[in-house]
Amino acid sequence: MRSVKRKPIALAARLWAGLLAFGLAVSGHAPVFAQTSDLVSKTAFRVCADPANLPMSDQAGAGFENRIAELFAAELKLPLEYTWFPMATGFIRRTLQANKCDVVIGYAQGDEMVLNTNHYYTSGYVLIVPADGPLSGVTTIGDAALRDKRIGVVAGSPPATQMTHYGLIAKAKGYDLMVDRRYENPAGEMLSDLKAGTIDAAILWGPIGGPLVKQGYPEFKLIPLLSETTPPKLFYRITMGVRQGEKVWERKLNSLIRRNQDKINAILTDAGVPLLNDMGTGPLEAKK
Repeated sequence: MRSVKRKPIALAARLWAGLLAFGLAVSGHAPVFAQTSDLVSKTAFRVCADPANLPMSDQAGAGFENRIAELFAAELKLPLEYTWFPMATGFIRRTLQANKCDVVIGYAQGDEMVLNTNHYYTSGYVLIVPADGPLSGVTTIGDAALRDKRIGVVAGSPPATQMTHYGLIAKAKGYDLMVDRRYENPAGEMLSDLKAGTIDAAILWGPIGGPLVKQGYPEFKLIPLLSETTPPKLFYRITMGVRQGEKVWERKLNSLIRRNQDKINAILTDAGVPLLNDMGTGPLEAKK
């Protein structure tokens, strides 16, 4: 594991112009970190991230979470510093809890290992099928059209539980969940298998499947799974994760999220992330 430091960089036009750093002052107010815990760095925006987890993050800075981190570092007028570690077993313990970094840019709401900020987007699982194929009209996992099909799904994920309920798991092809993505790429393999016809359909977490389809699979259709009637739920609110007890730091990040929500939405939309309303019942409506 190693840390890589970057100087603050000018944001691309797609991120819009940054606001002044939160709490800094034209009016002579104290710097943004004045009342933050001693564990939180006052000299850098320190991010815990996976070095090979595209389309979310990677060491070259090509993921949409990298772009959000760049936005926040620019808003704070601090250099962006990464601690890289595979997002698998031990990730939080070896990064955030070890005080090597101060924030995980994307973390599901409600996880007890971190203190969650307010959520900054909601997304869900998606069904991916050939756009001109016989499954292009399917909208639910329980659709009869899927009964004799081979579906790719990440083992142990919520949609795999749904597939078991509908009797679809016996023919399914499973892909590993907890892997070191420097060496394995389950989502990429799943979409390659779909293109090759090894599987008939794929189910992926939307913030992974959406950008991958946008980047390299124009022949596929992305169908958000919004109408499931059996548990578990297939949508989740995504927050930033900080160390437990870091309430002041959490509030500062909440303020940054609130002030920059439109810019964050633009980054996610540009990447191809399917954004849902807070209840996961439909697409996020654009502001008029």
